[in-house]
Amino acid sequence: MSINKEQIKTALAHVLHPTEKQDLISLDMIHDIIIQDKYISFTLEMPEKNDALAQQIQRQCEEAIHKFIDREAVVDIQVGINVSKRKDKPEQAPQQPQQKQEEVLSGVKNIIAVASGKGGVGKSTVAVNIASALAKDGYKVGLMDTDIYGPSIPTMFNVFEKPNITTQKKLVPIERHGIKMVSMGFLVDVDQAMVWRGPMATSAIKQFMTEVEWGELDYLIMDLPPGTGDIQLTIVQTVPLSGAVIVSTPQVVALDDVRKGVAMFKKVNVPVLGVVENMAYFTPPDMPEKKYYIFGDGGAKHLAKEMGVPVLGEIPIEQTVREAGDNGLPIVLADDSSFSARAFVGATENMKQQLELRSKSGETTKKVDIKFRP
Repeated sequence: MSINKEQIKTALAHVLHPTEKQDLISLDMIHDIIIQDKYISFTLEMPEKNDALAQQIQRQCEEAIHKFIDREAVVDIQVGINVSKRKDKPEQAPQQPQQKQEEVLSGVKNIIAVASGKGGVGKSTVAVNIASALAKDGYKVGLMDTDIYGPSIPTMFNVFEKPNITTQKKLVPIERHGIKMVSMGFLVDVDQAMVWRGPMATSAIKQFMTEVEWGELDYLIMDLPPGTGDIQLTIVQTVPLSGAVIVSTPQVVALDDVRKGVAMFKKVNVPVLGVVENMAYFTPPDMPEKKYYIFGDGGAKHLAKEMGVPVLGEIPIEQTVREAGDNGLPIVLADDSSFSARAFVGATENMKQQLELRSKSGETTKKVDIKFRP
């Protein structure tokens, strides 16, 4: 039997606020309920920061759901601060619900998701080279590896050290070549498999966004896992993405998955800045005028036109790209005169132009409030 929102509300109506002596539903403290099989997530709105009280209520909520709904349910509760519910608030108090969540990554000007519909298309290669191109231009850049199960950033930058932790118990990003980086690969041994359920993975991503000292950044590049699942939804619900870059290869099977990726971001009102076609063609080093379209010709262009998004760049197949990634130095930094490096720089410039066009149009970004129907 599937779980629905009314069941959740009924269960939480049994939870009395320790001091108000009313239940949480009557006090309107439960919001953004999401249900996926036995995974239950919602936001607990508090009138002010009170960690001890919030933890007590969270425990009561978990106990109620396990008692009245399902003992095996996985409960993920986010705590938000809504100062408008304070009884003693001054008249001039700002009316900003969930103030704590609105401050996530507030020092970052542009948050870019690099995504793909399927694995194996070179998404991480595109992400690290876009970040490298931006850093090389003098921008303050961060790179977040959100692929919990298959992190690539450590190998691509040859970084396997553990990050430091501040006195406020926040992770300090590891910095290389002017890029601040965080990855699950920095936190676990290289041979350790992450055998985690979805809620554990999404919790780790939330920590990367809220418990890392990112500081002031011009760009934060997020290297997303393949597909359109929990981690993607968690990100768009937590921070306002400036846009998404979709990576594909020319094959029909890859382009079919691009459609899904573009559709997902459009569905949650995240602007798709464009498509990067990786492994677009092969040019022999001794015949620079030749182009061999091994995986097909023009597929990304036709699809981009069909989907109403631009092609940001076509990245050629070059052995040096693979070698640079394996050696821990992205091709943009290793050999800026190569065909691939120039293509990555061009794609980055086109991405920046799309951001500028959007900025001039007056559009603003907001985190997405996704509502699921049971």
